[in-house]
Amino acid sequence: MSSPELFNSSPMNKSPSLLLHITTIGFRCANAATKRKNREEDPLGVDEVDDAMGYRGVKVATKAVEVSDSVEQEPCKTFSARNSKVLKILTYNVWFADIEMPKRMKALGGLIAMHSPDVICFQEVTPEIYDIFQHTGCWKMYSCSVSNVMELTRGYFCMQEVTGSSRGNSKKCRSLPGRPKWNQMYSKERVEQAKEAVDLLDRKRNVIFCGDMNWDDKLDGQFRLPDGWIDAWGKMKPKEIRWTYDTKSNKMLSANRTLQKRLDRFVCKLQDFCVSDIKMIGKDAIPNLTYIKEKKVKSEVKRLTLTCFA
Repeated sequence: MSSPELFNSSPMNKSPSLLLHITTIGFRCANAATKRKNREEDPLGVDEVDDAMGYRGVKVATKAVEVSDSVEQEPCKTFSARNSKVLKILTYNVWFADIEMPKRMKALGGLIAMHSPDVICFQEVTPEIYDIFQHTGCWKMYSCSVSNVMELTRGYFCMQEVTGSSRGNSKKCRSLPGRPKWNQMYSKERVEQAKEAVDLLDRKRNVIFCGDMNWDDKLDGQFRLPDGWIDAWGKMKPKEIRWTYDTKSNKMLSANRTLQKRLDRFVCKLQDFCVSDIKMIGKDAIPNLTYIKEKKVKSEVKRLTLTCFA
């Protein structure tokens, strides 16, 4: 499983998160999940991280996908209650802007407690956010992919592969080309990065590639996938509104220029499983929490009171 932070092209604010549900058979799920399940030791560890990379670690994303044991990647229709297990994967861009940070992270902790994802892929986790997470109630339920020392000393991480086996869990790191400049709304580099990432992951039998990729179908074209890959949202809910960055529905972004984009993705190659569900979470404002943003309208600067989201 991989979570990217390599497609950033503009200083977008936060977007809602995506939750992917996948259903497995037997013991497979136990090796894939990063949730502690009340175990004392970290099932992933940090010893095998390549120090030459100079990157930080996997960040949580905002989608969750449900996969079932199946050779074909078709929506799951039936499950065995005794033999199947739902594995929830959450991808969430926490947005590093210093706007009501502690309260927003507390609200995010509430979402995590509510949905109880097995794997979380965060983006834009700063040392401050990392410290806040350590003091939340749900922190002990998970094993972080990197230690707090590495989190404080490394740059942002590009991509991390987590492998499960009967001998335990291990992880490998891969470096990809640097991110495009912040003001490149259309980016040849972003398209090349996407291709390189998918080509690298295509060697594996079962892969979920997720996160805030800042992908713009109008500017970058369709997200190209090799045979055997699917776009989870496009497969499961092709007719539903799917904007993960929406200045119309997300009042926290309403002061920005009008924009509706599906920046976040879950793309999957699953030969032994199938996606059973995907949904968007974090769409509701945090009650009684607002912030002030200045917006220039012609020659006048207006102070707007906006609601906050997790």
